[in-house]
Amino acid sequence: MEQYIKKIYEKITANPEAFLIPATKVAGIFLAAILLWWCFNLVLRRIRRRLEHRPFFERNDYMFPLIKKAGHYTILIVAAARLLDLFRAPLLEKLFYAALVIFMASFVQSFLKHLVPWLERTLASKTETKVDNVILDLFKSFSGVIIYGTASVFALDLLGLNVMPLVAGAGVAGLAIGFAAKDTLSNLIAGVLLIIDRPFEVGDRIEVWSAPTNSATWGDVIDIGLRATKIRTTDNIVIVIPNNEIMRRDIINYTAITSHIRVRIGIGIAYEADVRRAKDAIVRIALELDWVMRDPAPKVVVKSFGESAVNLEARVWIKEPRRRIDTISQITDRVKEVFQKEGIEIPYPKRDIFIKREEIVPRPATQ
Repeated sequence: MEQYIKKIYEKITANPEAFLIPATKVAGIFLAAILLWWCFNLVLRRIRRRLEHRPFFERNDYMFPLIKKAGHYTILIVAAARLLDLFRAPLLEKLFYAALVIFMASFVQSFLKHLVPWLERTLASKTETKVDNVILDLFKSFSGVIIYGTASVFALDLLGLNVMPLVAGAGVAGLAIGFAAKDTLSNLIAGVLLIIDRPFEVGDRIEVWSAPTNSATWGDVIDIGLRATKIRTTDNIVIVIPNNEIMRRDIINYTAITSHIRVRIGIGIAYEADVRRAKDAIVRIALELDWVMRDPAPKVVVKSFGESAVNLEARVWIKEPRRRIDTISQITDRVKEVFQKEGIEIPYPKRDIFIKREEIVPRPATQ
């Protein structure tokens, strides 16, 4: 160690100007960096005192710390670049600029972490469409991968490494993964389309075609994810349906336009019964329910003529789609009671059997 220090001392004493000029330049770079640092803090402090009470900066209190960090990093980067130019070290320059690219990617990602929530508060929350929400969610999820992946490619290129084989290999691997996970990707795409097209929203009541046997066939949407949609049926069973399957089906939404829906109830009466009297009785029964609408009023029509009955159909508008089954059940129960009380026959299949008797005439005996 002593010998190494002695050699350096000998070189300096032999040619002091060769070491004095670089040392002066290094000291000047450090002094300039310190001066810029102090001036920047002073100016930013004064600007902050004037603007920090304004509504924008009160809502976004991270702005000034972010600006301060960006200014400090800029001063350090400029100072480091000047020092590298001074020493003429190509390898160090490559390492420095590669690290600088990764560092800038980190700074951009940090900035986006604050920018996306601000866009959600100021833009997405004020629009009726869900397209912007979907775009922001996807950007929030994949921005880090995109930013750091791109920065890594540029950093390797600055270091002199050929990244094209890696990019080509990543493309082939991505293609293979895409084929292997085609169902998952299909569900993700279908989920984005569902959120954009909005055939239903959270809280809507829709028909469920894949419900278990002997269970409710409709329910309320409780979650719309990128991969699957969750529906809670009226039996309190949660059914998770892949979005790709939903996009291939007819979607029956009972609450998309309005909460008012019409319920049809089939009722049969005997051919001998008074049709007008039966219609009036059914209308009275429907109006007993407080969720049945008065305007438009319940209506009963003759639907068809069956083998043993005149088939009527009650058409009733209700205010609450979730009471559709209650409406059918209660009106049917009351029709049975009222028809029995008023003597209106509810028919059942009948068959009339006619027995025909023929007299047997004896044949004359043959000779």
